[in-house]
Amino acid sequence: MRLFILAFTVLLLASCNGAGGNDETTRTVEMYNGAGDMVGTATLNEMPDGVQVKLKLEGLEPGYHGIHVHEFPTCEGPDFKSAGNHLDPEGNEHGLMHPEGAHLGDLPNVEADGGGLVDAELMLAGATLADGKKSILRGEGTSLVVHESQDDGVSQPAGDSGNRIICGEIVADPDAGSDSNTQETPSDPTETNEEQE
Repeated sequence: MRLFILAFTVLLLASCNGAGGNDETTRTVEMYNGAGDMVGTATLNEMPDGVQVKLKLEGLEPGYHGIHVHEFPTCEGPDFKSAGNHLDPEGNEHGLMHPEGAHLGDLPNVEADGGGLVDAELMLAGATLADGKKSILRGEGTSLVVHESQDDGVSQPAGDSGNRIICGEIVADPDAGSDSNTQETPSDPTETNEEQE
């Protein structure tokens, strides 16, 4: 009898654990080029140290490309400027190698092989899919943007990584309809930076 009660309690607790809370642990984002063609996906997974990004893309020029999480969940091609600036809730400098960086949205470069394919796993350190200041699902969400060139890891405001060529919307509520009348103004990435010499 005790074994039955113990087994029932364990099953009940396990089912309650899966049903409670709104915290997501996985999200898949479709990635599009400037012409509106889907060129891959990014799978986001909540991890203890941040958000893991599993990226699969095609159609890039071979070589290294900068990639960042940007502040708005809007990917209007062909330039994707609608995504705003890098996600930076703490007012840091840009660059994973900058002594006063990095933006929360800064990621390591990805490498496209000779066929233009990217298959990479990255870590967005310190970020979360849960609620909070460092959530990439804060507000209406964010976006994941790939640039045409390599991010040098220190130049302001975007690592001299060139034009935005691929974008995926990380929408906070994927079931909500898009409101094209809502237009947010991008933040000024130099607003919190000290004067550059």
